[in-house]
Amino acid sequence: MSTFDFDTVINRRGTNSYKWDIVKEEDVIPLWVADMDFKAAPAILEALKKRVEHGVFGYTLVPDSYYEAIINWFARRHNWQIDRSWIIYTTGVVPAVSCAIKALTLPGEKVLIQTPDYNCFFSSIKNNGCEVAENELVRRGDSYEVDFEDFERQCADEKTTVFLLCNPHNPAGRVWTKEELERMNDICLMHGVRVISDEIHCELVMPGHRFTPFAAISDACRDNSVVLNSPTKAFNIAGLQIANIICADPAMRRRIDRAVNINEVCDVNPFGVVALQAAYNESEEWLDSLNHYIWGNYLALKEFIAKELPRLEVTRLEGTYLAWVDIKATGLTSDEAYGKLMKEGRVYVNSGTMYGRRAGEGYLRINLACPRATLLEGMKRMGGVLRQYLS
Repeated sequence: MSTFDFDTVINRRGTNSYKWDIVKEEDVIPLWVADMDFKAAPAILEALKKRVEHGVFGYTLVPDSYYEAIINWFARRHNWQIDRSWIIYTTGVVPAVSCAIKALTLPGEKVLIQTPDYNCFFSSIKNNGCEVAENELVRRGDSYEVDFEDFERQCADEKTTVFLLCNPHNPAGRVWTKEELERMNDICLMHGVRVISDEIHCELVMPGHRFTPFAAISDACRDNSVVLNSPTKAFNIAGLQIANIICADPAMRRRIDRAVNINEVCDVNPFGVVALQAAYNESEEWLDSLNHYIWGNYLALKEFIAKELPRLEVTRLEGTYLAWVDIKATGLTSDEAYGKLMKEGRVYVNSGTMYGRRAGEGYLRINLACPRATLLEGMKRMGGVLRQYLS
């Protein structure tokens, strides 16, 4: 039995919550943007209170203990040995994606992604003057696989210089295996393509699956990659603006460090620094309980859909807290379903087309990181709307 409470409904309205307050109507249940409706781990709250009590919040020097927390966490939790010199701190993983692309590409080059894929990847690539190349994932049963023949064809394009990997994958829910990741890198090396691996969801892994940091697989993977991670997603502290770029190759790291400074995302706030250490040093038990609770929410969602909307399909959740639901049986497009759910059901989910116009069509993304009662009420509302299109 967990000693942590994930069932209590916390009223977030009126707190300038992006998730809750962007919609002014108070009867809408938001199951969209990827932040959680749970309080942060007790150790994080205590560390932040202590920092607030000091009362002075000037420019922050990142201490040795910050680096030690990262190094110890990834060694203990993921068997990845990180050298301190590899770590560059920054304000968030999305700014880190942009900096890595800026550092490793020239305008007009292509950055390869695997669609359906995180929507900010598209904008980060285009904002740096590059083209998006899509390796569309292949649906197999209730999960997705890489089309490696197409992956190699895309990497062989002389304009493709970077592969932007989502590991674990948002929104497909895959936790890539070591063998899959190694095969991706082998192909990238063959064609001179560098890898940027966004691993922000790496702590959100469901039973029976194991996350492998890309750079931990082999020396070849380590030396050809830039890894981006942060405790913000798993510990629900995204508003504290803290992330890390980890790059073993000195030449790549120098270029990325320069891009971080050019983009002016090189200064972090004191609360992010404190929260990261409390997360990695004192909150592992809380994280394990959180993953157990999210898995229970996923099973509850699957049970509801099997009973009330049996023609819909829920893809397998290996990682993240984001369910990917196939709604093609309704005959509605993703955007139509999103609009009807918002207007008629008063529930806010993400249209699949955010993650690729073609690869995401016919799907909705649902955020499971909320008290079970909130999720079930949201699903009840979804059922009321979508059921009429399944007769």
